[in-house]
Amino acid sequence: MSETRAGAYDAIVIGGGPAGSSYAMTLAREGHSVLVLDREEFPRFHIGESLLTYTADVLDQLGVLDRVGGGGFVVKHGIELTGPEGTFRRLDLAQVGDDLRTSTFHVERAQFDEILLDAAAAEPGVTVLQGTRVTGLLRDGERVTGVRYDDGNSDGEGREVTASAVIDASGRAGVIARSLHLRKTDDQLKMAAVFKHLGGLDESNNPGTAGDIQLGLHEDGWVWAIPIRPDAISIGTMAPASVLRASRPAELFEEHVSRIPRIRERIRGTTVVRDLTGENNFEYHCDTLAGPGYMIVGDAGCFTDPVFSGGVLLALTTGRRAAEETARRLRGEISEAEAGRRYQDFYKTGYESYYRLIRAVYDNRYPASGKTMRFMPETDEKRLAGVGWWGIQERLQATSGGPFDTKEAIEHKWLVRALNGDFWTKENRFFTRLREEPRWRLFDSYEPMYGCPVQ
Repeated sequence: MSETRAGAYDAIVIGGGPAGSSYAMTLAREGHSVLVLDREEFPRFHIGESLLTYTADVLDQLGVLDRVGGGGFVVKHGIELTGPEGTFRRLDLAQVGDDLRTSTFHVERAQFDEILLDAAAAEPGVTVLQGTRVTGLLRDGERVTGVRYDDGNSDGEGREVTASAVIDASGRAGVIARSLHLRKTDDQLKMAAVFKHLGGLDESNNPGTAGDIQLGLHEDGWVWAIPIRPDAISIGTMAPASVLRASRPAELFEEHVSRIPRIRERIRGTTVVRDLTGENNFEYHCDTLAGPGYMIVGDAGCFTDPVFSGGVLLALTTGRRAAEETARRLRGEISEAEAGRRYQDFYKTGYESYYRLIRAVYDNRYPASGKTMRFMPETDEKRLAGVGWWGIQERLQATSGGPFDTKEAIEHKWLVRALNGDFWTKENRFFTRLREEPRWRLFDSYEPMYGCPVQ
């Protein structure tokens, strides 16, 4: 649908990205009315993403996987970790074990997000307005009751609409998060990125496996290579923000990419189809993610380093869970306060697990508390020696003092699952170890809510 209707809605969603679309689809299927407002017209550019396998499972549960699969995106079967000397290690998604999904997609977000928003708009009860900017919140005391918005057709006066629930799915804009002063700035990783899209990709030049994402690891940061279409690839470099500020971005980009031989070989003969663009890593989180009349989903509530491409999965799952709790509240099964508490615990469990995974990689102060973790068996570590900050040789196998025997390696499937979205699973022995480290805490106290959303 594309037109507004008179009266209040059951929910208003600010933002039509994956989190907002997931919320709208889920709540509408419970028989409720939803208004989705997005300030941009779709398709609109968004930095591309290499989806996790669990993301494909959520898309399947939402009934949109076939639509995404028909979008012509590149199928992803593995992850290659590679270093400056041309050494590499491939993580095969088929090693996830227990008959779980073994492939997913790399996506061009402009097309991917449009597929999701169109699917939401096709649901009875969902109204989508694009090119519509939310200009303010409507309040009744502490309660958020609706929004004021400008759709370009209101002679500058704006329009007002009310709802039982107002959902902030506006990503970094954080309409509710900022308006209610809920955001806290984090200052741990301090990374930034510059990237290009290259066309004319010929995967016969790829020294590895066609379709794999490559993470090129070096002592000053890391380089990504994500094929977003069969003939195009996103190449970016992440580095400390201070290094980027002190450099010429174009020169730093070329120098960092030149450090990774296997990525250089893969992009031989390509040409630029999207010029160099910068992306700051604005780290923030909200300890309050739900309150009277509102919930905050996806990147609007938390954003951190994109190294493991968890953003779309976290957006889809938190959007869906917020809608499920909203529906329970609208049916009178639980109070608004209980719905908000349950949602916040779910959100924080997932995002903090992801954050701890990232901190385990970046934190050069590791090992902590006399414990060490390793990414892979010793024989492979020697092949990947010298990859710098990643510290592959120091992490992912628990040793002395941990919950595992000192000679017992964490099964490989737990690593593969960790890198594919196992953020809510209590049984993942890798995350069990990460959750013990007090320095990697992100949110104020909460009650972890376990239960994998795709199993």
